[in-house]
Amino acid sequence: MTSPKKMAAKFRVSASTIRNYEAKGLIPPAERSSNGYRIYTELHAAYLSCIQAMAPAFGMEVTTEVLYSLQRDQPQDAMWITRKQEVTLYEEKEKLERLIEDIRIYANDNKSPDAEETYSINEVSTLTQVPRSAIRYWEQAGYVTADRDPDNHYRRYSSSHLLTIRLLQVLQSAVYSEDTVNFKQSIAALEHTDLQEVMRVAEDVRTYLDKIIESQMCGISYLHQLIRFIKNQ
Repeated sequence: MTSPKKMAAKFRVSASTIRNYEAKGLIPPAERSSNGYRIYTELHAAYLSCIQAMAPAFGMEVTTEVLYSLQRDQPQDAMWITRKQEVTLYEEKEKLERLIEDIRIYANDNKSPDAEETYSINEVSTLTQVPRSAIRYWEQAGYVTADRDPDNHYRRYSSSHLLTIRLLQVLQSAVYSEDTVNFKQSIAALEHTDLQEVMRVAEDVRTYLDKIIESQMCGISYLHQLIRFIKNQ
């Protein structure tokens, strides 16, 4: 058993952060000493270890859902939640690999920009399976800038625009982090026709996803330790 101050120091967080976790039901209620002070146990330490291992890989929303399942004594539900996230990450990795291959193919075609077919926002949405609202939001945020039809000023997108939109789509489902913010800023700064730079960012995102799957495995190992700890209580 230990005090809030010592527990906070062990996990390099503030005591108020731990109290906040407790208030939100992410960790079990603390025991109380005779004078009313909180006392934390090895069980609380196991929960905090799990939070710190899972949050970077799965995000706080998913981590919260997992811990709520444990609090309801539903460890199987907690494990299935993480498995769903692993599958999602795998699917995004597959999308990214197809995108990288398509960038290579497109770069080797050496088509003249004037000879390229262009697409409306509806056609782009159908081709990429990205909602029009998301495409418009990315344009407002400066991540992608459509060309304009000289006759009616409607948005027109080239094949290189589609590559950029598909890259943004991969990042859309990733856990929010400083890395994902930096990737989007890199996309905003590049010319969509600069395929070498588009490829560089795509390959950097691939390296990032490789780090995330490793981080997910680490988080799941701590979750498994926590489930075993609870079972043996």
